[in-house]
Amino acid sequence: MAGNVWEWCADWFLPKYYRNSPADNPQGPTIGAGRVMRGGSYLCHESYCNRYRVAARTSNTPESSSGKLGFRTIALN
Repeated sequence: MAGNVWEWCADWFLPKYYRNSPADNPQGPTIGAGRVMRGGSYLCHESYCNRYRVAARTSNTPESSSGKLGFRTIALN
């Protein structure tokens, strides 16, 4: 999964949120300047993709788009 495109997430991005978030199913902050992107893309450099880890996080504004951004769909039962 990592290394193809950054994955858009619904969470707002706050750099220090996960330091104090719940350990089980954190819902993310309710405010932020950008949305979370995880995983890294084919255009990444190891200095900011953390070696293409799925847990790598960065952000971008919700209206942005690029060939290196994508999303996954899920089915809710």
